[in-house]
Amino acid sequence: MTTRLADIAAHAGVSEATVSRVLNGKPGVSPSTRQAVLTALDVLGYERPARLRQQRAGLIGLIIPELTNPIFPAFAEVIESALARHGYMAVLCSQAPGGVAEDDYIEMLLERGVAGIIFVNGLHANANSDRARYARLLEQALPIVLVNGYRPDIDAPFISNDDVASLEAAVAHLAAMGHRRIGLAIGQDVYVPTRRKTEGFRRGMAAHTDLAPDEVDGLIANTMYTVEGGQAAAAKLLDAGCTAICGGNDIMALGAIRAARARGLRVPGDVSVTGMDDSLLTAYLDPPLTTVRQSVRDMSMAAVSTVLDEIRGARAPRTELLYRPELVVRRSTAPAPAAARLSPVKEG
Repeated sequence: MTTRLADIAAHAGVSEATVSRVLNGKPGVSPSTRQAVLTALDVLGYERPARLRQQRAGLIGLIIPELTNPIFPAFAEVIESALARHGYMAVLCSQAPGGVAEDDYIEMLLERGVAGIIFVNGLHANANSDRARYARLLEQALPIVLVNGYRPDIDAPFISNDDVASLEAAVAHLAAMGHRRIGLAIGQDVYVPTRRKTEGFRRGMAAHTDLAPDEVDGLIANTMYTVEGGQAAAAKLLDAGCTAICGGNDIMALGAIRAARARGLRVPGDVSVTGMDDSLLTAYLDPPLTTVRQSVRDMSMAAVSTVLDEIRGARAPRTELLYRPELVVRRSTAPAPAAARLSPVKEG
């Protein structure tokens, strides 16, 4: 037993006394240290004591931003179902504004002895956030997978939508219908997806319109990823003479439609609007929303497959798997008003 304790202690980077406290269910051990000992136990091939096997119970943490944007419940539904088919239960943690913080959720999940954690658009997607929380989990050999918001400074598997391609597709669609002054209603620039979508918008505008880069920058409105944020951004873009608006997500696109109608403008007769994600009910709006579909099912299945591989000891590639989006054309977009089509548009 002494050798066994020494092996586990060396692997976990703790004392043998700490290992003994964890194995015997004694108090006085932090959740992170407890998880490090349990991970070392699994990696070294030792069987967990009976009292600890039940705590493990095939649990995998699933942290998502919030539930008001229907794209995140869509991810949760697919991930939960896929995990269940493999004998695991997802512990869903949603971060409503003013609610439980991601770091607190991580501690709670460690206390419950989860086998891994999947983060969907978590704090990692904020380019200014501290990577230490993820480095700590990786040091404990806890399998984690990060969905969207790629960060090269985090040594973990990433599953992402190709946000650049998404906005390029939206702009190309609108430009093909004669729109030249196309605006972008988008979230805060601190987020990796925002930066990528903005890059895709700029690329699309350079490829399909004759506007100078500084003119294009004037057609980008950063705000909140909410209906109200979309409405506020769209108001600025309409003041700038835009005949089409790309929403950073479907929720912001709804806000853009609201802003247009508040001015007595028709969608799409006077203003065309696109969304992004193809979240639930976009096909049933008035008008049905043209959007760019995020491959939620494929991305979710890849995240589950990756975290399970890691749990089984197969190291997943430390790279980013990019999933190609799909333009879904509905009735919120139409040819530009005749006056707007007088300006030249580049051939796609």
